[in-house]
Amino acid sequence: MTKDLMQYDLLTQDAMRQVVRKALERVEKEGLPGEHHFFITFSTIAPGVFVSDALKARYPQEMTIVLQHRFWGLEVSEDSFTVSLTFNKVPEQLVIPFAAIRGFYDPVVQFGVQFHVEGAETDEEAGAEIAAYAEKSEAAVDTSDEKKEEVTGEVVSLDAFRKK
Repeated sequence: MTKDLMQYDLLTQDAMRQVVRKALERVEKEGLPGEHHFFITFSTIAPGVFVSDALKARYPQEMTIVLQHRFWGLEVSEDSFTVSLTFNKVPEQLVIPFAAIRGFYDPVVQFGVQFHVEGAETDEEAGAEIAAYAEKSEAAVDTSDEKKEEVTGEVVSLDAFRKK
């Protein structure tokens, strides 16, 4: 079997992170169009992530946020984004590097992407991460303090395209 010296899996991951960045840039400039909203799962321990100590204690490894009704101050840069949300009616500002994002899902159009999780040592662990993300996306807590909506859809895993 030929070794992938081009590292297409990494190139694809980078390209999909740019899709997320461009979607957030559009929301930054124009607001959320129509009924679109995003579930974003990220590692709370990745370099460059800033969350309050209270949130880090509550979500020591990863958390999922929902950008839908109550968020403000969205600022998108080349490598990260900043957003303010409320958690139990307490406003919090988060800084999330795009490299820390593990999953992105827009249930309105059933678009989702799962990113490779650093530290997943086996394909079984990566598969478990993907299943956990899909489950979270379907049952995520809406941090906007609004009524929860049922979320269904298919999460696309780039791992399915990797050669074993």
